[in-house]
Amino acid sequence: MTLIKAVIFDCDGVLVDSEVIALAVELEILAEQGLTFERDDYVVRFMGLSTDAYHTAIDAEAQARLGRPISGAVRQSERLRAVMVAEMDVVPGVHDMVAALRLPFAIASSGSLEGLQRKLTRTGLWDLFAPHIYGADHVANAKPAPDLFLHAAEALGVAPADCLVIEDSINGVKGAIAAGMTVWGFLGGGHASESLGRRLVEAGAERLVADWPRTTRLLAALNG
Repeated sequence: MTLIKAVIFDCDGVLVDSEVIALAVELEILAEQGLTFERDDYVVRFMGLSTDAYHTAIDAEAQARLGRPISGAVRQSERLRAVMVAEMDVVPGVHDMVAALRLPFAIASSGSLEGLQRKLTRTGLWDLFAPHIYGADHVANAKPAPDLFLHAAEALGVAPADCLVIEDSINGVKGAIAAGMTVWGFLGGGHASESLGRRLVEAGAERLVADWPRTTRLLAALNG
């Protein structure tokens, strides 16, 4: 592996264990609108998209299968935010990982900056990562485009080829690979599965990492 000089993290499902919550609530809301998915198929196709890209993709699917868009009703639901506030927490081991990390680091998430601030402040991570917290607001094209990762690398002052990205979504892995970065697929979130791991490798992840304690040891071995 190339010399790694910086680490770029996704947020949801990597730092904050929110994807498992979002997955359950989103599938429930979509089913109420008449649109159902197999869990693994939904994870592969829609996880990691920006909010706007997600609703565009859902409307395309609903139009094809139901003959009508449904994003208006989905956007109006406050259920996801309410459940997030009640149940959201960090992925175990995150704080110890950040404390041990000796390389520059940033967050590159498909979420909005407002949403990221809310999640990261609630979980005690905002001050650990600020100011290098970048979301869909910062670029014209969010994941799976490479723009967000390139933006984070430029802000850190590190060449894309010298960055390691830790991602849990197919769209995120594709974006990082397109940016010319090394990617590890993270399986420590509550939503992760063996099937997801296979898909992450197929998308280009160099290796899979199971949780933060083991990943922290691997990061400590990198030469900064």
